[in-house]
Amino acid sequence: MKDRYENPLCSRYASDEMQYIFSPDFKFSTWRKLWIALAESEKELGLPITSEQIDEMRSHIYDIDYDLADKYEHKLRHDVMAHVHTFGDACPKAKPIIHLGATSCYVGDNTDIIQMREGLLLIKKLLVNAIAALSDFAREHKDVPTLAYTHFQAAQPTTVGKRATLWAQDLCMDLERLDFELAHLKLLGCKGTTGTGASFLELFHGDHEKVKALEEKIAEKMGFTACMPVSGQTYSRKVDAYVLNVLSGVAASCAKMATDIRLLAHMKEFDEPFETNQIGSSAMAYKRNPMRCERAVSLARYIINDAKNASDTAAAQWLERTLDDSANRRISIPEAFLGVDAILTLMINVIKNGKIYPKVMEKHLNEELPFMASENIMMDAVERGGDRQELHEHIRQYSQIAAARVKLEGKDNNLLELLLQDEKFGLTEESLKVVLDVRKFVGRSPEQTEEFLSAVVEPILQENSALLGLDAQVRV
Repeated sequence: MKDRYENPLCSRYASDEMQYIFSPDFKFSTWRKLWIALAESEKELGLPITSEQIDEMRSHIYDIDYDLADKYEHKLRHDVMAHVHTFGDACPKAKPIIHLGATSCYVGDNTDIIQMREGLLLIKKLLVNAIAALSDFAREHKDVPTLAYTHFQAAQPTTVGKRATLWAQDLCMDLERLDFELAHLKLLGCKGTTGTGASFLELFHGDHEKVKALEEKIAEKMGFTACMPVSGQTYSRKVDAYVLNVLSGVAASCAKMATDIRLLAHMKEFDEPFETNQIGSSAMAYKRNPMRCERAVSLARYIINDAKNASDTAAAQWLERTLDDSANRRISIPEAFLGVDAILTLMINVIKNGKIYPKVMEKHLNEELPFMASENIMMDAVERGGDRQELHEHIRQYSQIAAARVKLEGKDNNLLELLLQDEKFGLTEESLKVVLDVRKFVGRSPEQTEEFLSAVVEPILQENSALLGLDAQVRV
């Protein structure tokens, strides 16, 4: 039956790996791991907790009775206590010491940090593979000339590879910021109801060193180097804002790339992958829409706006905590990760399997090269004794005639023919071919491409070589 709303991020777009990170199985098994880490650490610091109790908890990390937990939550109206009771029913010997001294945020907030860390690691893998795909694409097409645009008006030529380095550079910047946030993620720790550690100080009879050691032990057991130095009941929600801003940045980079490709598709210079039986339009059988790039832009718009949720929440915290962040964070944080996972998968697929059309690019270049070559033609004539100002005026007049011919009559640009016929420019068919060599107009594009790939991208790929080789499969 399909009688309930399904989140399209799960049913259509995001990978199974990212969905698992934010799944109930991951979340609640991590709660249980945190309760075990707490009990183990308390035992190591002298509290009367037995190995038998801890072994019993370990044997029930993954067999979560969700129906029972739902019944408890319906009765208690408290998700953490519902799972404390559910875990306790599975572990009768350990039941008295589960969650000892802790508040709800001990499992809730610490798990959020762990989920974000795992999510960032998966996003990093996707980012590195997207950069690798762009690197291969840029190197392959570094010498392919194409018309560049400013204001989406024809400007000077570039190369296909050089343009791809612009996309890759944005993703490299995103990776740098992602690595920074990953390196600075800290657990909340176990600081109690208002962050003072009072409950644990009571448990350890006023021994401050043991309370500090407790957090250090838990952090180590959960794979972190440190806990937040201070907190209220929750960790600072600025952490969420920082992380979602990274995801928003990735979304923006991909949306820019996808938009560029959509423009190129309109000009018939680039096609994203189009499968044998794919239908572009239910009405227009000939249509070949850039649906992957459109989807990436659509999802990116959602994520960019979703990032504001985290900043709003960080700004609205009341003193040591308020609960009006909870419902929002349950939605906004997972969906940001799921969305970026989907977007990066799409863009890897497009870059690795898309197709460029150099002949169409050549056609577009030839339509604009006469205007671009006019300055070179003028300079060449000046070197042979011509009057620069007079020549400039002739070119201006001929350019207007040629532009009118193109725009008003729909004919080809005949500027070069006009200049060729004017003896003041001293042009021949052979000398004109030399002037019109497109390689003279792309500047350092091929060299810039190689230099960027060698100096910036290759070190990134070498450092992250273990993450390479991802097969980006688009689900629908």
